[in-house]
Amino acid sequence: MHEVTMPKLSLTMETGKIVRWLKKEGDKVEKGEPILEIETEKVTVEVEAPASGILHKILAKEGEDVPIQKTIAIIREPGEEIPEEVAAPPVEAKKPEVVAVTEKPLERIKASPLAKRLAKEYGVDLTKIKGTGPGGRIVKEDVLRAVEEAKAAAVTVTPTPTPVTVEKAKVVPLTSMRKTIGRRMAQSLQTAPQLTITMEVDMSEAVKFREQITSVTEKKLNLRVTYTDIIVKAVAKALKEFPFINSRLEGDQLKLLEEVNVGVATAVEDGLVVPVVKNADKKSLIEVASEIRSLVEKARQGKLSIEDVSGGTFTVTNLGMYGVDVFTPIINPPESAILGVGRIVEKPVVINGQITIRPLTVLSLTFDHRVTDGAQAAVFLQRVKDLLEKPALLFIE
Repeated sequence: MHEVTMPKLSLTMETGKIVRWLKKEGDKVEKGEPILEIETEKVTVEVEAPASGILHKILAKEGEDVPIQKTIAIIREPGEEIPEEVAAPPVEAKKPEVVAVTEKPLERIKASPLAKRLAKEYGVDLTKIKGTGPGGRIVKEDVLRAVEEAKAAAVTVTPTPTPVTVEKAKVVPLTSMRKTIGRRMAQSLQTAPQLTITMEVDMSEAVKFREQITSVTEKKLNLRVTYTDIIVKAVAKALKEFPFINSRLEGDQLKLLEEVNVGVATAVEDGLVVPVVKNADKKSLIEVASEIRSLVEKARQGKLSIEDVSGGTFTVTNLGMYGVDVFTPIINPPESAILGVGRIVEKPVVINGQITIRPLTVLSLTFDHRVTDGAQAAVFLQRVKDLLEKPALLFIE
């Protein structure tokens, strides 16, 4: 017998959601063969069979969130008998509910037959009525008087009805990805003192550079270089020069990371993923552009692997294509900084005393104030600005 458990695919993963089973009970499976898809905090991945055999029992249904390491299925070898108590998920026995009912019989109350009938008809509790008949016996008049008193009390205490507005809403359960985004962003803001600085960048030379290089890459490589590609390359080069920005805080120590792995925030149908360009500082602009294109395509198809979204040391998020000018990005933990990019828009600027029109964008750098100060962050951002305003510097080691 072999148990299939919910795998732990990242350091922060706590649960996984069963998206769909690729095999059904009774199917033959081979070791290493995908048998189900799960949705993690970052991506949707296939889970492979840990052994060959028969998929004997599925213990978690599609759509269910399952804690890591919990058994979700059982694979048996041909001819192997599986005890039923092992094959079935444990069911917690419910304790029988004991309801004590005490009722005071009406026969013990001194009341006339007519009083009893009226009390039953009007729902009057005879134990609450003081009889005025012989020997304290409850008579008809006592019951009718109790009915009138109850009516008067109801009129006195009943408030004016208040109109009730029923809100109509469609309830949409949060996906594992959406839950994780919310949890991690809240954690980021609660644990790291974050400050955002902005800087305007003249993109005139970057625009010309992109047009020149794209005219070549589209024909020869069928690859269109974007502004995001150029920015990622500029950021990677600057990070190598300013290791304090490319760092991670661990306890009371600052870990300066040797690898420069730039994540690119990518919007998908149900949230946001951050595929990572590994060793971006060591790759050419064409290699960076090609890798980003591949990662974005995989993200939109839901085919990113855990490796694709792990190991980031810095993140770039570009909202320029949505018409956003300036925004305040939130650090993607455990990183120490993130760069937000706004749209490129033509604006009047003064150069050498003359007003001219230039394509400008705003870069917004959010950094962890425990790791670096405003002056260091500003110098780093200034370096990124220089590289974008003089893109030829990207090719100088």
